[in-house]
Amino acid sequence: MPTLLAISLLTFVISSNAPGDPVELMLTSQTSQGQAANILATEKAYLEKRQELGLDLPIFYFALSSSSYPDTLYKVPKRLHRNNLDRLIYDYGDWKYIEKYYQDTKAFELKAAGTERDSLNAQPLVNIISLVNDLYINHDDEKINFTLNKIGENLSEAPSLAYLQSDLTNIKQNYATVKSEATPWKRYVPTIHFYGLNNQYHRWFFGDKPWFGSGEGKSGGFIRGDFGISYKDQRPVASVIGDAIRWTMLISFLSILLTYIVSIPLGVNSAVHKGSMQDQIITTFLFILYSLPSFWIATLLIMFFGGGDYFDWFPPYGVHGDLPPDASWWVQFKDLAWHLTLPLICWTYGSFAYLSRQMRGGMLDVLGQDYIRTARAKGLPENKVIWKHALRNSLLPVITLFASVFPLMISGAIVLEIIFSIPGMGKMAFEALVARNYPIVFTVMMFSAILTLVGYLVADILYAVVDPRITFSSKK
Repeated sequence: MPTLLAISLLTFVISSNAPGDPVELMLTSQTSQGQAANILATEKAYLEKRQELGLDLPIFYFALSSSSYPDTLYKVPKRLHRNNLDRLIYDYGDWKYIEKYYQDTKAFELKAAGTERDSLNAQPLVNIISLVNDLYINHDDEKINFTLNKIGENLSEAPSLAYLQSDLTNIKQNYATVKSEATPWKRYVPTIHFYGLNNQYHRWFFGDKPWFGSGEGKSGGFIRGDFGISYKDQRPVASVIGDAIRWTMLISFLSILLTYIVSIPLGVNSAVHKGSMQDQIITTFLFILYSLPSFWIATLLIMFFGGGDYFDWFPPYGVHGDLPPDASWWVQFKDLAWHLTLPLICWTYGSFAYLSRQMRGGMLDVLGQDYIRTARAKGLPENKVIWKHALRNSLLPVITLFASVFPLMISGAIVLEIIFSIPGMGKMAFEALVARNYPIVFTVMMFSAILTLVGYLVADILYAVVDPRITFSSKK
């Protein structure tokens, strides 16, 4: 549990600092593609969506900072604005005057945006709005003064904008006060701000729904299966992952099963016949398979057996064909097996060499033990010595590998899923990463970490199952 909490903290920190504004991404995805390039979400829509996502809350239970920083900086909606204010606070040290400068700039922007446009002031207003946006992201004194002067020049180009001159004067005076009343020494005085449970991390991981009762409209939290909302289509992440995980888990489970069924006997056989021609042929063949890139093999399989230039034995993509709605389960099973044959070959063949070599090494260590020589001296059949006495104690290295292959059951193989058009976790995670759909990306990351921990736990339990000498009891 401490490891899981540490992983959740790391995942949350990375997701919180990922590039892009999630609110703008979601608002942009709701518009048509033709309008997306020019979209500017209204202040009201932006704030409502931000509140819905819980981004108007503090980041964590507490914050360590200096006395120059306020405990409410997280309430500034736009990330770029917060970053710029953060730098101004660091440079000048007094939030009271910096906040007044920022609020007056916001008021000036809203007032300018609400001005009725005509042929004389249309272009100056466009320039002014653009220059105000530059103010929000500039902390350099020279650039700020230059931008304020350019705003004044645009105001003088249209008589109808003269009424905004007093507001610009207030901004200039406030900025001058920021510099004259600077207290940079405050940055060296540490302070701590406490926020309690009402924060983004708690909401994301534990949720803010009551454990009993309905609690509609609130977040359930990661540990209760609420993984957030997809930026792309506004669907719950749990629904998006649910559609993809079944295919990846099915193929991965079959691949792991085949890998162990084939690799363990091959490893045992190589160990028993160490140095023989049979051992050398098996080793050479397996390492040739191991060296072949899976995407290249996938392309060859499709070309030779997927209706390319040679045989049309297997479908080259997808997981099912066009079946009638009333098709029997046997017909559906044959169709699924037919579609998954080529992907399953590509998923599996590369694991044979590594796992069989681990099994071979573990078996060789055991075959040199005294109890194996004793079993042979007692006249036990060789097969019983190998498969009953030696095999069980040589499985420990193979069980250790189980912890590393367990997460593959949800992470999938990105390249293979794309090549074979399998709607699994790898393909979904790749598309989410390209689209900066971070709730899906970091949910997959969390699940992979959790399954890694589960894999190690299962491996520890299997250690005690195969080797009676290993116990987790506290008794000595």
